[in-house]
Amino acid sequence: MIGSLGHIMVGVADSLMVGKMLGPIPLAAVSLANSIFHIPLVFAVGIAFGLTPLIANADGEGNIGKISRLWKNGLVINMTFGVLVMLLLLASGPLFGHLGQDPEVVEYALPYFFIITTGIVPMMMFLNLKQFAEGLSDTATATRVSLIANFINIVLNYLLIKGVWIFPELGLLGAGYATVISRWLMYIGLYAYIKNKAKFKKYWKARKEEVFKWKTMKDILNIGLPTGLQYIFEVGAFAISAVMAGSIGAFPQAAHQIAISLASISYMAAGGLSAAASIRVGNQLGQRDYVQLKLAATTLFKMVLIFMAISGGLFLLTRNILPTFFTDEVEVIAVASQLLIITTLFQLSDGAQVLAQGALRGLSDVKMPTIITFIAYWIIALPASYMLAFWLDWGVVGIWIGLAAGLTFSGALLTKRFYKKANELIQKANIE
Repeated sequence: MIGSLGHIMVGVADSLMVGKMLGPIPLAAVSLANSIFHIPLVFAVGIAFGLTPLIANADGEGNIGKISRLWKNGLVINMTFGVLVMLLLLASGPLFGHLGQDPEVVEYALPYFFIITTGIVPMMMFLNLKQFAEGLSDTATATRVSLIANFINIVLNYLLIKGVWIFPELGLLGAGYATVISRWLMYIGLYAYIKNKAKFKKYWKARKEEVFKWKTMKDILNIGLPTGLQYIFEVGAFAISAVMAGSIGAFPQAAHQIAISLASISYMAAGGLSAAASIRVGNQLGQRDYVQLKLAATTLFKMVLIFMAISGGLFLLTRNILPTFFTDEVEVIAVASQLLIITTLFQLSDGAQVLAQGALRGLSDVKMPTIITFIAYWIIALPASYMLAFWLDWGVVGIWIGLAAGLTFSGALLTKRFYKKANELIQKANIE
C-alpha cells in the first residue's frame, strides 16, 4: 500500500505545494497537464503490471528460468512503450489550445507538461524492477525507494519553486523538474539494491542466459494490454472530467484537482492491496491451491473495504479542512468540500473495483474485466457526468456524481466475476 502511494504522492506533493506557493491558476494548470499526461501513461503502466502475476505464478512453480526470462523480456516491453508514450505526449502539445480551457491555465500547463513527460522512461524502467521484485513477494524494497524519492521530490519542490538558497526560482517548472529527478532516483536506487542483493543473484545469472522471445513477450502483453486498457478507460474518464471542470472555470478545475488528489491517495492505497491480490492469487494458482486462492482474495476484499470505509469517514469529517492545505481561495475550498462528500460515498465501490481487478489479473482473466471497465466509465460515468453537469447545471458536483455511478457499476460486476471464476476452479479441482 505504501509503495503504491509512493507513485501518486509525487503528483499530490506537486498539487499541494503549487497550490499553496503559487495559487489557484497554476494549480489548475497542474490538473490540466496531469489529466492529459496520465491517459497514455497509465496504459504503459498497465502493461508493466502484466509482469507481476506471471512471475508470481512462476515463483509458485519454483521455475527460476521462467522468472528471469519474463523479467528480461518485460524490460524490452516497458522501454518500448515508455518511449512511444513519451513521443506521443511530446507531440500532443497543440491539443491544449483546443480544449476550451482558460488561456492563462494553458500557458502555465504546457511547459510543465513537457518537462514531466521526460520522466516516463525512467519510471517504466523502475516499474520493470518493481514488478519483478513484487512478483517474488518482495514489496518492501520498492516501498523504501519510493518513500526516499518522494521526500527528495518535496525538498526539490521547495527549493526550485520559490528559488531557495543557491537554487533558481522556477515556479511551476521547478515542480516539473523535481518530479523528473525523483523518477530517475527511484530507478537508480532500486536497480542498485536488486543488483547487489544476494537473494536476487540467481535471477541475474539466469537472466544473462535467457534470450528475447516473442512468445514470452506475448504472454506478458496478453495480460498487460487489457490491463493497460482498463487503466485508460478509468483514468481517461477522470481526465476528461478534469477537462469538463476546466470548461466550467479555473476555480472549479482547481477544486476538482484538490478532490482528485485526495481521492487518489485512498485509491492508490487500495491499489497496493490489489497488487497483493494479484501476487497471492497468481502464486496460489501456480501451486493449484484454489481454496487458499479464494481465501487470500476474500481476506483482501475485507481489508480493502474496512480501509476505504475509514478513508471515507475521514474525508467526510475533514472535508472543510483538507482543501485548505492546497489553497487559501475560499471559493475553491467550498467546492472541494462538496466534492469530498461525494468522494466519501464512492469509497467502498472504488476499493472493491480496484481489488477485483488485481485478483482477476492474478487469474490471468483480463478481457471481460476490460469490457466491464469500458462500460462503467465510458457508457455510464462520462455521459452521466456530462448530463448532470451541463444539462441539469449541477456543475462540477454533477461530474463527480456521474463518476461515482460508474465506480459502483464496476465494483459490483468485477467482484461478482472474481468469485464466479474462483468457485469454478474449486469445483473443477473437486471433480478431478
